[in-house]
Amino acid sequence: MVGLSALWLPILLSSVLVFVLSSVIHTVLPWHKSDYPKLPNEDRVMDALRPLAIPPGDYMMPRPSSRQEMRSPQFVEKFKKGPVVMFTVFPGGSMSMGKNLVMWFLYSVVVGCFAAYVAGRALPAGAAYLQVFRFAGVTAFVAYSVALWQMSIWYHRSWVTTIKATVDGLIYALLTAGTFGWLWPR
Repeated sequence: MVGLSALWLPILLSSVLVFVLSSVIHTVLPWHKSDYPKLPNEDRVMDALRPLAIPPGDYMMPRPSSRQEMRSPQFVEKFKKGPVVMFTVFPGGSMSMGKNLVMWFLYSVVVGCFAAYVAGRALPAGAAYLQVFRFAGVTAFVAYSVALWQMSIWYHRSWVTTIKATVDGLIYALLTAGTFGWLWPR
């Protein structure tokens, strides 16, 4: 068994590597360029929504107030008529990504901590590279990828987008696994 305190270096280094590589994937490579296509009539839709001053948050429409309303003929007709939409409203104003990048890095640290915990509980100091790689890698893959699948299952997010994000998660998991295997205490 290896404690978390002995694994601070692979936790931090894997987080930095994932952060840097994810930045390259999302800013330099065209891999995610088609994830969110432009809305037809974008300007008209924005002009129609702007006066409503919708606060930042997640929304669904049509949205029933109760189970009884969901079964009502009026709601069923509204749902059939459409559009049926789930959307997120972001705060307006700044396009700064500083807070998001900090939160992404901290998330990568948390993933590293879970990978360290699982591998550290399963393996002793001096464990073989591939054993460490396996435990840290599977844990990191689950953390970076598997929860994304729910978005396609329940919220109809494009499966292509989810598969691309899963591939990203696999790459991040391989980086994490390799870092842990390399820096595992001997």
